[in-house]
Amino acid sequence: MKRVFIVAEAGSNWKAGSPKQDRRRAEALIEAAAAAGADAVKFQTFRAESVYVPNAGMSDYLAKNGVRRPIVDIFRDMAMPYEMLPRLAAICRKRRIEFMSSAFSEKDFRAVDPYVKRHKIASYEITHAVLLRLAARSGKPLFLSTGASTLEDIGWAVRCFKKNGGKDLTLLQCTAKYPAPFKALNLRTIPSLASRFGVSAGLSDHSREPVTAAVAAVALGAAVIEKHFTLNNNLGGPDHRFAVTPDELGRLVRAVRDCERALGSGVKTVQPEEKELYYFAQRAVQAARDICRGEILKEGGNIAVLRPGKQKKGMHPRFLAEVEGKRARRFIPAGRGLVRADYTK
Repeated sequence: MKRVFIVAEAGSNWKAGSPKQDRRRAEALIEAAAAAGADAVKFQTFRAESVYVPNAGMSDYLAKNGVRRPIVDIFRDMAMPYEMLPRLAAICRKRRIEFMSSAFSEKDFRAVDPYVKRHKIASYEITHAVLLRLAARSGKPLFLSTGASTLEDIGWAVRCFKKNGGKDLTLLQCTAKYPAPFKALNLRTIPSLASRFGVSAGLSDHSREPVTAAVAAVALGAAVIEKHFTLNNNLGGPDHRFAVTPDELGRLVRAVRDCERALGSGVKTVQPEEKELYYFAQRAVQAARDICRGEILKEGGNIAVLRPGKQKKGMHPRFLAEVEGKRARRFIPAGRGLVRADYTK
């Protein structure tokens, strides 16, 4: 099993106010993601005019959370200047964490591409053929979220990506709700997506709780976990309330790594940690008392199926019928396990 790739999704949570404040917060998010042990920290690169129609209006879910502004205005305020990309990528290299940023248009993609090892396409861009073609032709791995998507949407996107030369694709199960309740996560979709489309699968987790969904997803075979995070849930902006804090992100990373260790290889064998009790406590054919040379061996008499403890472990009880009625070839002290050399054939 490959190591699960954990993406700390900073999204637009870098936005703080002035350009200087924005840079400081973005850098702080990178520092927090690296300290938590995430493999990558991801931002978003977009321009309002290439995402929504001009008269898109307000989002109901944001309005319920107190953000009562047209979505185009919000996107315009949250747009990351392209010149921030090389600076943030350099900080990520210094902190040894991978830099990522989702692109939302051809222009965004071309700005992001020089600085990333892999691309991410957001759920609502799954019908965006231009982005899919660009990602495929880049030759880089692609993470594609599937929130609010049908199987037909996903199938079309997979075909588009592969038709244009894309090779390395991971579909991320995602629920387009912020935060998403556990009952809507549908985590069993993860192995289903992998099997149906012949690709890797993972989870872009919008639930507020930091650990449960991620660990369950890894147990189901997720290759990637993505989780929104923030420096503080009380900061102003649309994505802070449902995001996890740096401490919670650290808990998520530790829980995923523990889950990976617990899953093991999938091959059933006696683990090194089990060897002591394998020899001490598993029943075998043992001498029930001292057995003299020439004695007839008989279960319930001088031999029995017992746990050996500190005595030498004998043969598997499946060989008991073979032992029954044979003569001891040598003295066998009480408690010691029987082996084939102990009796006549």
